[in-house]
Amino acid sequence: MTFAQKVIQFNNQLDFKGTLPPGIKIMNPYKENGQASRIMNEFYTKYYNDYNERYLILGINPGRFGSGVTGVAFTDSKRLKSVCGINYEGKETHEPSSVFIYEMIAAFGGAEEFYRHIYINSICPLGFTADTKDGKEINYNYYDSKELTASVYDFITWNIQTQIDLGCYTDTCFCFGTGKNETFLRKLNEKKGYFKNIVALEHPRFIMQYKAKTKQQYIEKYIAAFRSNIPTLDYKDSQEL
Repeated sequence: MTFAQKVIQFNNQLDFKGTLPPGIKIMNPYKENGQASRIMNEFYTKYYNDYNERYLILGINPGRFGSGVTGVAFTDSKRLKSVCGINYEGKETHEPSSVFIYEMIAAFGGAEEFYRHIYINSICPLGFTADTKDGKEINYNYYDSKELTASVYDFITWNIQTQIDLGCYTDTCFCFGTGKNETFLRKLNEKKGYFKNIVALEHPRFIMQYKAKTKQQYIEKYIAAFRSNIPTLDYKDSQEL
């Protein structure tokens, strides 16, 4: 199977059968949104239709306006259409993290070049929502409560090993988030030995929310980290970055 076929199969079979804490709901776009399954299929077939290994980036978990809608990590419907050339029907979604990621991808050399080397997923492959006191639905992260972390712990460990088995290198893993996500992943990696090295980068959402004025510096930091840790970026590639 190609890398694309393995990812598509994984996503289409993805399901969480555990029990969540009260008030927490899980998002599974591949089961709840027929369009997400179609988009995901087109995206991975377009960029991953080969037998090559990739370097893995692990984010936190999907958000409502990015992969919660499109089924593709850090890709909102606007970037899906304008950058990836994949059709999306319905109200367009805008996710700040996706804006940063695709500006970084452009600086890297474009989507085809980026995805030729790198595969993005999350520590927890499905996202969560909770309702505020006034009834507003918000994103909820796997680490936002000890109860939720405990509920999805086995799901997370299964997910990371499965992502590796899709065809990802284990000498280096990139982590989006230098706070709780990094702390969790490093502790888990000490127990499981998934990766020899973890390179943590500030989360795109954090950058866009708190460091937007210095966004370009973070783009350069990302690219420098990839350059330093991905040997499959040969000399020609690195000169183009």
